[in-house]
Amino acid sequence: MKAHRPTPPAHCSFDPEDWLRLARCWHPVARACDVDNKPHKAVLLDEPLVLYRINGQAVVARDVCPHRGVPLTLGFHDEAGIICPYHGLRFGEDGRCNRIPASPDQPIPAKLNLMTFPVEERYGLVWTCLAPDTDNPAPLPTMPRWHDAAFQQINCPPFDVNGFAGRQVEGFLDVAHFAWVHSATFADPDNSQVPDYSPQETDYGFTADYWSTVSNYPSGAEDRAPPDFRWLRRFEMHLPFTATLTVHFPGEDRLVIMNAASPVSARKTRMFAPIARNFDLHIPVGEVHAFNLRVFEEDRLMVETQRPEKLPLDLTLEAHIPADRSSIAYRRGLKKMGFGEFFLV
Repeated sequence: MKAHRPTPPAHCSFDPEDWLRLARCWHPVARACDVDNKPHKAVLLDEPLVLYRINGQAVVARDVCPHRGVPLTLGFHDEAGIICPYHGLRFGEDGRCNRIPASPDQPIPAKLNLMTFPVEERYGLVWTCLAPDTDNPAPLPTMPRWHDAAFQQINCPPFDVNGFAGRQVEGFLDVAHFAWVHSATFADPDNSQVPDYSPQETDYGFTADYWSTVSNYPSGAEDRAPPDFRWLRRFEMHLPFTATLTVHFPGEDRLVIMNAASPVSARKTRMFAPIARNFDLHIPVGEVHAFNLRVFEEDRLMVETQRPEKLPLDLTLEAHIPADRSSIAYRRGLKKMGFGEFFLV
């Protein structure tokens, strides 16, 4: 793999130092099922990317032909790689150029290889890291139950939000907005009180066990919980932008949702949401997609209209209530990572 220069792209919307901190972390850029041998476009941290597969292996590279700078996502493919539409240069395994139609008998210069990035495929997603720190590599977030044979794995279509990833993730952690934003899908508008809970710091962020009587069955569906059943929701925050929620249904039924917010830019987020569950397996996957889309849509207006757009890491810049313990833990965690100018519009 060609050595990567950790330099922010042109027109970067992040502070350069914050960009570099984010670029050292793993972020999802596509569902694995959406990446085949054709050029697939993605953007991460303002960096346009091209994704494709060769012999089953996913490649993530800058979306620019090193010959004359044409985006490779405008190109096409054959069995040996993706092809630049301008001069037909072809790029295959590990982004290496394997054909120059205008000079077929000449050695291929190493400079013609694509600038590629590390790839990991987990939870049905393709993850990459734009500026890996070889001395202190970032861990890739984990998801409970995904590899459990008793659980069904579902990967929702990506969902775009015109807002900052930090605001979106903070909303996922927020337990006080259920009764006000999600009363049409699962929450109870008459059950808005937030019981005490205490986030616990971990080496990857924090966890928070939240017990309440707010049901997680869809509104209008049969409520199969015993009277006064107390629901446990376990949040696991993997800094900076990936959280998982495990909902403990009655008995041994469990639902795990990963909220993986991919920072397209400082003002745009692409959400990925792998789901694992061990009940209601007869329900069509399309219905699961549709329900989660409704929940995400309910959150959209809040996230896209918040001001400031970014996330104030200085806790004195916004008011807080006891229900915000996870939000405060999240902001402290980001601040501890060294992020700086997130509070500026």
